[in-house]
Amino acid sequence: MYVPSHFAADQAAINELLSNPGAANLVTSTEHGLLATLVPFVFDPESGEHGSLQGHLARNNDQWRLPASGESLVIIQRSDAYISPSWYAAKAEHGRVVPTWNYTTAHVYGRLVVHDDPAWVEGLVRRLTTLHEAASEHPWAVDDAPARYITGQLRAIVGVELVITRVEAKRKLSQNRSAADIDGVVAGLRAGGEVDTAADVERAHQAPAGRS
Repeated sequence: MYVPSHFAADQAAINELLSNPGAANLVTSTEHGLLATLVPFVFDPESGEHGSLQGHLARNNDQWRLPASGESLVIIQRSDAYISPSWYAAKAEHGRVVPTWNYTTAHVYGRLVVHDDPAWVEGLVRRLTTLHEAASEHPWAVDDAPARYITGQLRAIVGVELVITRVEAKRKLSQNRSAADIDGVVAGLRAGGEVDTAADVERAHQAPAGRS
């Protein structure tokens, strides 16, 4: 990934991305070429030297059956949005501005391990459920469903684990613009309903010197 220094994510930002990766693209290189699947992941910091991302694939998905060659890749993506040059104060000052795109992303590389093990998969499903139901007023739990039904559902999926070897992360959030331009970006994003990206830009702007 090309990461200019002013867009490089610091370790705190990387930790935040890993702690709640959401649904991310798992990409593997196989004898049949590149394969990719959008997978809900959970991070386990105790698995491997750098932790691991754990998720599951449908049993009918050939990606888990085809051995991965070399490192595999998980692409984590946060909110992103188009940035209009009309939002910059610099447009009125000198006009030397062009459109761009703001985003936060991480490329997580590692060794892919397949877990065709009902106990491992059940533990994963419970962790995923706990993570994503935490904000609910009435959180659903695996045990709310009949045990026989859950057993059948677990048989239909296979666990996958990316044991992390390295992470490349980027936060492109107008850090290279003036304070006046950033204010314009935040206002423009909010006016267009891009509130998550606007909040990301504000947080990046408020970060202490030396952090992005």
